[in-house]
Amino acid sequence: MVAQVIQLAVAPVFLLTGVAALLGVLTSRLARIIDRARVLEERLGVLGDTERAGSEADLRALSHRARHINRAIGLCVSCALLVCAVIATLFGGAFLEADVSTLIGVVFIAAMGALIVALVSFLLEISIATRSLRIGQGHRS
Repeated sequence: MVAQVIQLAVAPVFLLTGVAALLGVLTSRLARIIDRARVLEERLGVLGDTERAGSEADLRALSHRARHINRAIGLCVSCALLVCAVIATLFGGAFLEADVSTLIGVVFIAAMGALIVALVSFLLEISIATRSLRIGQGHRS
């Protein structure tokens, strides 16, 4: 019985690994956004009006990006917690010899919903980053 539950729990464990990798990417992007915002905020006081307006627009874009990444991180953590709940419910159902299939299905669907919305937030952040990208501008020697 326990061996069968362990076999059933393998797929959710692999999902946890993927979510953990995604969390690493998201937190890395958030750190880069924060670092870039700090640099821009430090420079605001010494910029002219035109350059200041551009930096303020960049800060607004960074703020939007950070909100999307924060949402994605929260949803990925929620997904991971729900997947852990699925695994715990699998084992709990086996030990109690109870039919928990409906509960497992509902919790797993909730986990996938959280992951889907997290990926959409991540996509929105990437979209904002791409739109605000200015290659070749502002590079002075």
